[in-house]
Parts: sequence; C-alpha cells; structure tokens
Amino acid sequence: MDIEGLITDLAFILLLGAVVTVLFKWIKQPVVLGYIVAGFLASPHFEYLPSVTTEANIDFWAEIGIVVLLFSLGLEFSFKKLLNSGGSAVVTALIIVAGMMCAGFAIGKLLHFNNINCLFLGGMLSMSSTTIIIKAFTDLGLRQKKFAPLVLAVLIVEDLFAVVMMVVLSSIAINNSVEGSEMLYSVAKLVFFLVIWFLVGVYVIPSALNRCRRFLNSETLLIVSMGLCLGMAVFSVFCGFSLALGAFVMGSILAGTSYAERIEHVVTPVKDLFGSVFFISVGMMVQPEILVNYWGPILLLSSVVIIGMIVFGTFGMLVTGQTLRVAIQSGFSLTQIGEFAFIIATLGMSLKVLDPTIYPIVVAVSVITTFTTPYFIKMSLPFYNFVERHLPQRLHFLIERYHKEADKSEASGRPWQAVLKRYLWRTVLYSVVLLAIDIVSRNYLQPYLLQLSPEWADLLCASITLTAMSPFLLALMMPLSGAAAQVNAVPRIVMTIFRFLIALFFVSRVIAASYSIRVGFCVAAAVIMLVVLMFSRRVRSRMNQIETKFLDNLNERELRRSGKNNAVVHDLHLAYITVGTACEFVGERLMDSNLRRRYGVNIVSINRGQRIIPIPGGKNRLYPGDVVGVIGTDEQIERLLPDLEAELPADVINPGYDVKLTNILLHADSPLAGKTPQSSSLRDTYEAIVVAVDRGDEHIDSRPDLVFEPGDILWLVGNPAKIATLK
Repeated sequence: MDIEGLITDLAFILLLGAVVTVLFKWIKQPVVLGYIVAGFLASPHFEYLPSVTTEANIDFWAEIGIVVLLFSLGLEFSFKKLLNSGGSAVVTALIIVAGMMCAGFAIGKLLHFNNINCLFLGGMLSMSSTTIIIKAFTDLGLRQKKFAPLVLAVLIVEDLFAVVMMVVLSSIAINNSVEGSEMLYSVAKLVFFLVIWFLVGVYVIPSALNRCRRFLNSETLLIVSMGLCLGMAVFSVFCGFSLALGAFVMGSILAGTSYAERIEHVVTPVKDLFGSVFFISVGMMVQPEILVNYWGPILLLSSVVIIGMIVFGTFGMLVTGQTLRVAIQSGFSLTQIGEFAFIIATLGMSLKVLDPTIYPIVVAVSVITTFTTPYFIKMSLPFYNFVERHLPQRLHFLIERYHKEADKSEASGRPWQAVLKRYLWRTVLYSVVLLAIDIVSRNYLQPYLLQLSPEWADLLCASITLTAMSPFLLALMMPLSGAAAQVNAVPRIVMTIFRFLIALFFVSRVIAASYSIRVGFCVAAAVIMLVVLMFSRRVRSRMNQIETKFLDNLNERELRRSGKNNAVVHDLHLAYITVGTACEFVGERLMDSNLRRRYGVNIVSINRGQRIIPIPGGKNRLYPGDVVGVIGTDEQIERLLPDLEAELPADVINPGYDVKLTNILLHADSPLAGKTPQSSSLRDTYEAIVVAVDRGDEHIDSRPDLVFEPGDILWLVGNPAKIATLK
C-alpha cells in the first residue's frame, strides 16, 4: 500500500470537502450535498482541478465510514426499540421492497433488459440508504421527531432483507431458479447469529463495562467502543455477513448500557470524519458522459424511486396504523437509493449477469436522489398540509378511525401480546443456545474425542453435550410466573407442550447422532424426566439468576435512569437523570429550585463531564447535560423525570443563525427614534440588545434611560436577519 498516496488523497478530499461544505453552510444547504459536490470536484471526471491519485484509497476510507456510521446508528437504535416498533417496520419494509421490486422489474422490461437484469434492477431500487437518511435527519434536526425512529426501523429491516435478497439473486443468476433450501438456510443463519450475538453481547458487555467503570474516561471509552465495533465487524465477515451489519449489532448492544450517551459523544468526531469521506466517495462516482448519454433512463429511474418510495412508504405506514402526517413524512424520507444498490450491482457484475451500462446509471440515480432527499424531507410537511386540506372528509375520517382502532387493538391485546412475547422469545433464545451447543459439539468436541478415544467418543460426546444443555433445557420447559401464569389454562398448556417437544427434539438429535433415532427418542424422554425431577430446584434457581441478570443488562440504561433496580433503603431508589435543555431548573441554585419540597427527592450527586460533585450544597446549580443522582420513591422519581429531562425542539436548539455585532443609522421615521432601550422592546421584538451609541463625535455606552435620537449610530448584538429590518 502506498502510504504517502493514501494520506495525500485523504488530505486533498478533506481540504476540498471543508471548502465546499462551508460554502453550502453559507448558502444554507444540507452538508451531505456539499460532500457529494466535493467528491465530484475531486474525481478524475472534473478536469479543472487535481484528482485523487488512487480511487481505491478513497474506497478504503469510505468503508471505514460506513462501519462507523452504522455503529453510531446502532447506538441510537437499540434492540429494544427495534422490537417495540418491529411489527410496523417489518410490514412497511415488506410493502416497500415488494412494490419497488415489481416497479423496477417493469421499468427494466420497458428499457428492454432481460429478466435477470430486471430482477437485479428491482433489487437495487428497493433499498433506501440508511447512511444518507441518518445524515439528512441530523443536518435538518429531525432525529427527535415522531416519524424518525419509525423510518430508521424500516431501514434496518430493509438491510436485513437485503442480505436474503442477495442470496436469492445469486441463486437465480447461477441456477436460473430460486433454491428454496439455500434461501431458508441463509435466513436461518442470519437469525441464528443475530440471536447469539445479542445474547452473548447483552449478557457479557454491560457487566464487563461496569466492572471497569472507574477506568473509563473519554479516551479509554473511545478505544474500548471502537475496538468492540471493529471486532464485531470483523467477526461478522468471518460468519459470512457484512462489516456494516456487525458494526450495527455492536452499536445496538451498547445502546442498552448506561454508557450509550458517553460513547455516542466520543464517537461523533470519528463518525463525522469518516462519514464525510463516504459521501465524498459517492460524489466521485458521478460521470458526466453517462448523465448525457443515458439522461432518459436516469430521469425515469429517479422518478420511479422518488414516487415509488413515497407511495409504498406512505401506504405501508398507513396500513400499520400510523397517522396520515407520520405516514407522509416517513414516505418522503425514503426517496433515495444508496450503498446497498452499489453492493447488489457489484454482485451482478461479479457474477457476469448484469449489463455493464446499468451500474453507472444506478450510481447516477443514487446521486440524484441523494441530492433531492433533504428537499423532499422538507416538502413532506407542506405536502401533508395540502393533502389534509383537499382530502375528502370521509376518507380523512376513515384514516383517523383506522389509526385509533389500531391503537385500541394494540392496547387491548397487550396482556396477551406480553405473554406471547415472553413465551416466544424464551423459546427462540433458548433454542438458539441449544443449537449453538449442538453445533460446537459436532464440529469441535466430537472430532477431538475421536482422536483421543475412538471407542468412547460417541458416549462421551453425548454425555458432555447433554450436560451442557441440561440447564437450558430446563429453562426452556419452565412455566412462566407472574401475570403470565394467570392467562387462560388451555393456550398456556399448549405452549408448554410445544416447548417440551422442542426440548425432546434437541435431546433426541444429540443421542441419535451417535445411536439410532429410536434409542435417541427413548433416552431423550428419560433424560428430560431425570433433569426435571433431580435438578429442577437448584438449576431453576440458577437459571432465574441468569435471566434476571440478562434482563437487567438489557434494560440497564432505563433502570439507571428510573432507579427501579437500585434500591438503597426500604422503598427508596437511586436514579441517575440527565438534565434536559428545557428543564425549568436550569441555571437555578438547588436551594431556589425547591426540588425536595415539590417532589420529595434528594439530590446526592451531580456529574458534569469529568467532574463529580458529591452531596451538592444549596448554592450549586443545574445545567443541561448534568447527570443528577436522585434518591426518592418510584412515584417521586416518575413525577420528576419529565420535568428534569425536558428537551427543547430541534429547531429551537439550532435556530440557524449566528449572533453578530452590527450597526444601524437611525432615521427620523425609525421605530426606535425617541425611545429608550427598555421602551423599544429590542430584546423581544428584534432579538437584539444595544451595547453602544455613536452620537456625532461622542461614543456613549448603553444605559436603560438613554433616549435614541435621529442620526445616532446604534451598535447592536443579536440576530442579523431581524436587525436588518430596522435599517
């Protein structure tokens, strides 16, 4: 590798990117568009500037950018959030993928492509870009809007579908038919590894981080988190998946820990650096001659992507019971294709089944739709207002009624759903663990025992495997307690029998691998009965401890915030709450906020960056971002949480202007003439204050009783746009 060339290329694109993005900030355009323009200017296709020495160098940095971007996405979108919005996300993603596959196939036929090219084209058009949407949401300050988490959930499900789609397309390209067994194997493999990563990660990583808590400053936390991210990404490739999937999984695991906000804070500069390189690399793929020669197909496919994503995305959200506003905003956010389109196109090229002209066309479509994405996101709200005004009243009533019925149905079905989820997840998780033990036993333990003792290998292997499986077999068959035990007996018994049969299958599988199926079945029944009778109490107690630890780690972030799992004495709990930007106590002294009198809680610590204030006094103040240690009952903490965590809307936090010092010449007809700083309402009306006045040769410092006269030059500090209206 040419290290000097690698650094030279990185320096060139970052310097060019800095100039272009500052320009785009100045003209108030999304930064991601500036990155794409910078990429085009740095490419060999733009002859008026030097270009990068080796495009492979940029691909190298861009690959790191994708990994870090997906890791950051995982940090903000935990497994728990994915499960909570999973039903809506899966249905919407299915509708989008199916609809866009059909639309892409039809357009391919219209452009006279053969069937395999049409299928690949449909696959490329069916996947929105996760990285581009994340960047657009961040630039536009929309991450906290109601529709944003739903869109991100859909994108994650689409990424999982893309893995399966690539297997199916490969099978069709090679065999001219769909290999059902290969597709099922791919899906099962993906689910298996996701569950194993999830189980091991949630059980091990939060506990390990808590043991090292006192050593984790910002520097150490950055090294640990990036090491975990890249380690999981490499392991994901080893298992046959992408780097990006592994990075996302690790981010999702860490999102449930109490370190999530700190990790996100220390990783943000790394994400911004390498993420910019990724978007610059997309801009480098723009080829003007392709745009000229194939402008018709490019515009047609761009229109299909934009219109199709809006229609199918909005329809999918409406079907899952979302409001019309959320559905339209979600649909308008998905109007682009990105990294998976390039991956699918590369797959088709490597299999030598894709027409060479399709790849540059798809790149051009991706760039065009990336350019238009921020504008369509901005257009979603005006379009919704237009639709709401012109939508027939009856149709509007039906949509609202459907949304309310969906909410009501979800609420009424919660007891059953909660029980069903507990049964389902316990069955899936323990089944995957048992399958993992079986795979390790067959692939590693049995060959080793055969070398050690061929005569006793089968018996030893079966015995060791069943011993390792026995705690999980018992946990799989254990009845649920609490509210689940109150559910109607018949379905509960059916679920128990079903789980018993699964346990019987695993034991039979282990024994039948060494002996006959009949012997395996008989011994399996005997082993299960033996486990239930002999080890139930001790093993059950131990498995309950394991489940409790797993659930505590899974919900660590929420438990730390609410203090529900951190009892100190009697019914008092210790919670750690982050002060929000809209908290009414911000800037106040603790003695003035009257938190104890209003909520009944005690403030025992304030964590401000690397500084910890133990047992703060009445003169200490609260500021946004402080992590406050609070002791109180569950009810007291629940009442305090919304007030202490209150956040300003994104558009208030980032109003989009700078505070500047400027001056104006006061005319006789000015609304400020004859008024004082107090009576002029400068602060409220114009968001400005007077700091000085030039009157002739005299320089006067501002004071409350100073009367403004025509001819004065006022020196003002504030919003330049509003001050300009006074000139």
